[in-house]
Amino acid sequence: MSSTEPTPARIRASDAERERVATRVQSAGAAGRLTITETDERVAAVYAATFTDELTGLTADLPPERPSFRRVPVRSVRALRVHAAIAALLSILLVVRWGFSGADFFWPLVPIFWLAVSVAGHAWVRGFPARRRDVVQY
Repeated sequence: MSSTEPTPARIRASDAERERVATRVQSAGAAGRLTITETDERVAAVYAATFTDELTGLTADLPPERPSFRRVPVRSVRALRVHAAIAALLSILLVVRWGFSGADFFWPLVPIFWLAVSVAGHAWVRGFPARRRDVVQY
């Protein structure tokens, strides 16, 4: 018996992968990283590629892609909204309680301050200081 090692199977490229690589090559050409001729040749090679290993060589000398947006899960936005709603409700209840107590000193200020700090801390940790245009919710 011969001890030949099996050759690794090549994986066929999908249309979506070709489109992604073609877009990356075209954006590199638009950024001036490739000449017009190089861009045209690489785009033609992308659409002629059959396997994924042929696609990787076409972008090997280009800088890595940076995502143009940051994904924020909807559940995180909802969690912050729920937290803020609970803090607001507790603040209202504290003010009502103070109104019925007849106290001269506005004592609800201290717990309301800490409720606001907790909501602000939640927003800061989750990265929601302001709604940004480059945020995509999924």
